[in-house]
Amino acid sequence: MGLRKRLGDIIFETNTPVSRGFDVVLLWAILLSVLAVMLEGVASIQVRFGTALRVLEWSFTGLFTVEYLVRIYSARKRLRYVGSFFGIVDLLAVLPSYLSLFFIGSQYFIVIRALRMLRVFRVLKLVRFLGEASVLSRALRASREKIVVFLVAVLTIVVIVGSVMFLVEGEASGYTNIPVSVYWAIVTLATVGYGDIIPTTPLGRFLAAIVMILGYGVIAVPTGIVTTELARVSRENERRQHQHCHHCGLEEHDDDAVFCRRCGERLAPEAEPTA
Repeated sequence: MGLRKRLGDIIFETNTPVSRGFDVVLLWAILLSVLAVMLEGVASIQVRFGTALRVLEWSFTGLFTVEYLVRIYSARKRLRYVGSFFGIVDLLAVLPSYLSLFFIGSQYFIVIRALRMLRVFRVLKLVRFLGEASVLSRALRASREKIVVFLVAVLTIVVIVGSVMFLVEGEASGYTNIPVSVYWAIVTLATVGYGDIIPTTPLGRFLAAIVMILGYGVIAVPTGIVTTELARVSRENERRQHQHCHHCGLEEHDDDAVFCRRCGERLAPEAEPTA
């Protein structure tokens, strides 16, 4: 039990120099393992250093496998860790190497190890940035209905435009069927314009010009929706952070605080400013 607790403190905590050193070494190992996989995909490098890179890759895989098993052993709540976000990522970080023994090419999915770099927020004490991520997440959730309606409208437009272009241009211009024409409409509306399919008739070019102009509006609308919700959520957070306890007078509580962190009294919500 003593060994398990010591390992848990080193692996899951960052309050001691040993635990911080472990996390920093782990982050460097993750970076080097991802870099090795990326270099292995370059033909010229693979010819010269392919064997060394594969040895390095399997060395990191063995290291991360042992680390994952030790994490399970030392976790206070093992099932909770295994089913958590980082637990799943830690598992996926080692599976591709073993799958490559049966499925050629699956080792390149090792780049998913880069997700483990999210631990840098905990290691470097950047948790405050997670609060900003929470603000963005809340803004996206608040605007999801508007975005869904917008996407349905866009989907309807590209289906209609694609069908019309199929009738106007036809197979001679590359619009061989309605799905291909809808693909063209999506690419054009998104202002990407690959150029693999282009209209040749005057009417087709006229419709293409309308879709291109409409594309700028398509970009602006969701941006405005999310920006409005983001500003609203930010104002709410700022108001909550400046709420003060009427019992002891303490200010600057967390944005999700319900009770005062000093005296434990319930925080009264701030009144909305009047114009």
